Amino acid sequence: QVRLVESGGGLVQAGGSLRLSCAASGIIFRIFSINAMGWYRQAPGKQRELVASITSGGSTNYADSVKDRFTISRDNAKNTVYLQMNNLQTEDTAVYYCNIQVRGSYWGQGTQVTVSS
Repeated sequence: QVRLVESGGGLVQAGGSLRLSCAASGIIFRIFSINAMGWYRQAPGKQRELVASITSGGSTNYADSVKDRFTISRDNAKNTVYLQMNNLQTEDTAVYYCNIQVRGSYWGQGTQVTVSS
């Protein structure tokens, strides 16, 4: 069983920064390494969308709307993925979910990010 614990969401003014973390745990990690890790978000009334992803080798991919503002990184030793979010805008307001790929796809519970104007 895989458990994902997210943290770091909150309320911030436009132009501010937040750092999200998602730590994965479970017996499966004694045998298998995590492949891709990513962050998604879902705003009210909208579909869930990919924000950023990172492969096991460190290659990254970003949504056009967050390029040059967000940075995804991972610590393989800790099975943790991070999302540094700078210059946040009101349109970044959403619930952010982490996702990992390891013998299947697993989702975190979501963390709310609210950006006020």
